[in-house]
Amino acid sequence: MMRLASNSALFVTLTLFVLIGTLNVCDGQRLNGLKMRNFYRKSCRKVNVEKTVQDITWKNVAANPSLGAKLLRVHYHDCFVRGCDASLLLDPTPNQATQVEKEARPNLSLSGYEVIDEIKTQLEKDCPGKVSCADILALAARDAVSFQFQKQMWDVPLGRRDGRVSVASEAVLDLPSASSNFTTLLQLFSRKNLDIVDLVALSGAHTIGITRCGVISRRLFNFTGQGDTDPSINPTFATILKAKCTGANGGVFQSDAALLTNRFAKSLVTRFERNNRFFKSFATSMVNMGAMEVLTGNQGEIRKQCRFVN
Repeated sequence: MMRLASNSALFVTLTLFVLIGTLNVCDGQRLNGLKMRNFYRKSCRKVNVEKTVQDITWKNVAANPSLGAKLLRVHYHDCFVRGCDASLLLDPTPNQATQVEKEARPNLSLSGYEVIDEIKTQLEKDCPGKVSCADILALAARDAVSFQFQKQMWDVPLGRRDGRVSVASEAVLDLPSASSNFTTLLQLFSRKNLDIVDLVALSGAHTIGITRCGVISRRLFNFTGQGDTDPSINPTFATILKAKCTGANGGVFQSDAALLTNRFAKSLVTRFERNNRFFKSFATSMVNMGAMEVLTGNQGEIRKQCRFVN
């Protein structure tokens, strides 16, 4: 696929998104059959599902900060193939006729699956047979990104069910590649009912990562005009950001040339540079992506283990 970004680029892009503040984008009650809030309140009365996912995710990200980008990328790759149905999480089995998505070339570098396994194991103890792996992945991706800021950065609609089919060849066809031109990228996104704004926002750091460093370069390098750092940013975190945003007041990541070949996409990049519209667009696009081609109601299943169908 066209990589959302390198781990460090994603980290910077999302970090800057978060510095603006939490964005609640779920205004309605349902999105493609998903419920915006309290989906598991009745079915899992004895446990707070979202809190369980958050606690386990944050514990793991505290030990391995790169998981923020890794889990987000897993969610992205899952949603673009058969929708957000956790088909990417399925392991190969001895008698399978074809390779699973996890074995497809674009997915070989993915990691972070063990965090999803840990969350699923705990939720099966607390509320067996109720919480889908697809919902766990969507929540964990959001929470992994949100860890540094100790607050949820966007609302995640819930109610996805798990798919039973996983085919590697579909991942090759449906995931954008690093060499895709703009026309191909837009066609792939359009097939998933995502538009050009989603394309630019979700492409994130290759193009926007540069400008996002620019957005906070003053806060990092010259907050009061004396070469100082904004004291409201955690000092350790500021040091990490400075390392990512070095040179020419901050941009170290190359632009995604494909986006810049289209006049409207380029204008979106420019607009994102000049104001904070990127942050709202990113949050909205994450919700849009998370609702792509979802299985709901009686479709699919609720897996007992995320790596295997029931």
